Amino acid sequence: MISTTPIDSEAEALGFATRAIRTGHQRTAEGEHSEPIFATSSFVFSSAAEAAARFSGEQAGNIYSRFTNPTVRAFEERLAVLEGGESCVATASGMSAILAVCLGLLKSGDRILAARSLFGSTTMLFDKYLTRCGIETDYVPLSDLMAWEAALERDTERRIRLLFCETPSNPLTEMVDLQALAAIAHRYDARLVVDNCFCTPALQRPLALGADIVVHSATKYLDGQGRCVGGAVVGDRKLVGEEVYGVLRTTGPTLSPFNAWVFLKGLETLELRLLAQSRAAADLAIWLTQQPAVEQVYYPGLADHPQHQLVGTQQRTGGAIVAFRVRGGRAAAWRVIDATRLLSITANLGDVKTTITHPATTTHGRLTPEQRDAVGISEGLIRVAVGLEAPADIQADLARGLG
Repeated sequence: MISTTPIDSEAEALGFATRAIRTGHQRTAEGEHSEPIFATSSFVFSSAAEAAARFSGEQAGNIYSRFTNPTVRAFEERLAVLEGGESCVATASGMSAILAVCLGLLKSGDRILAARSLFGSTTMLFDKYLTRCGIETDYVPLSDLMAWEAALERDTERRIRLLFCETPSNPLTEMVDLQALAAIAHRYDARLVVDNCFCTPALQRPLALGADIVVHSATKYLDGQGRCVGGAVVGDRKLVGEEVYGVLRTTGPTLSPFNAWVFLKGLETLELRLLAQSRAAADLAIWLTQQPAVEQVYYPGLADHPQHQLVGTQQRTGGAIVAFRVRGGRAAAWRVIDATRLLSITANLGDVKTTITHPATTTHGRLTPEQRDAVGISEGLIRVAVGLEAPADIQADLARGLG
C-alpha cells in the first residue's frame, strides 16, 4: 500500500489524478474501501500515561476533534500532496483559513502588503478587524511588480511581514507572476501567501513557484458541487504545521468530519471537472466578445488579457471564471442576470452548476464605491462561474438578456 504522508516521494511521483484519489486514506482494521467518517468529539486512551503523552506532544495521535480527527487529517494529507506542501491545516471556512494565517504569523505592529484586487470579505477582514489587533494593510495593483517592490523598499523599518494575493483575482481574473513576486517578498524577508481558490492545484501550484503558504476556500472547486463550507492552509511544517495549527488548536475554527469527507470525495474529480469547465469557459469568453451588448470580457485565456502569457506557464488553463462588462451599467447587468432561466443567481462559485452574480452589489458590495472603482468593479460587471452544463445551453441562456 502506498504511504500517504504528504512528503512521501512515492506519492509525489504519481500523476495528479491518482494522488487526488489514492493519497490520504490509511485503512482501518475494518478494511473499508471508501474513507470513513469519524463522527466523534473525543478519543479514548489506553492509559493515563498515553493521555499525558498525547497532550504534551510527545506521542502523535488523536486527542480531540477540535484539532485532531482522522477524516479531517485524510483531507489535509491529500490536499498537501496535491499542492506539494509539507503540512495542511483544514478550517471551517476559507475566511477562517486566512484569519488563522494572519493570527499565526503576525503580531501587533506588523503590516500586510496586499493586492488591491481581493475578495470583498478579505478586504473587510484586513481593514476592519485586523486593525483592531494593530495589524495594518497597504494595497498595490496585483500585476504591478514594481509597485510591490517600491512599497517594500519604502518600508525601511521592515514592518511588512506578509504579502497576500489572489491570482487570478476575483472577479476580474487579473494575474501576477508568482515566481517574480515570491523573489521580491523573500528579498525583503517577507512571506508570500497566495489564495489559490480559483485555480486549485489542478491548474496552479504556487508553492512550486516560490510562495510560502497557499490558502483555499474548499467551499468552491475542492468540493465542486456546492455542498459544504470549509477552508485550508498549506505550507511547511513550521509555518503551517506549528504556527497556523496552533491557532486552530486554541481558537477552534474547526472543519467538521462530514465536511472533510465531502471534500475528499470532491478532490477525486477535481482535475476532471476543472479541465472540462475551463474548456467551456474559454468557449464562452470567445462567444461573449462577439456580443454587441458586451463592452469587455475578462478571461486569462483570451489573447488580449494583460497577463495572457502566464497561461500555460504558471497556470495550466485560463480557468473556469469569466467576467464581462455590459453597456448600460447596473440596470443592464441586472436585466441580463434576471433574464437567465438555467444559470443559478448566486454569489458562490466552483459548482458543477453554472452561477452568475453581480459583484458590485454582492461579493464586493461592502466595499465603498471608491474601493470598487479602484479595482475596476463597475456597475455593469457580471461574473459567471462556468459549470458542466452543455456550453451551448449556457450561451443560449445568457443570450436571452444580451439580445
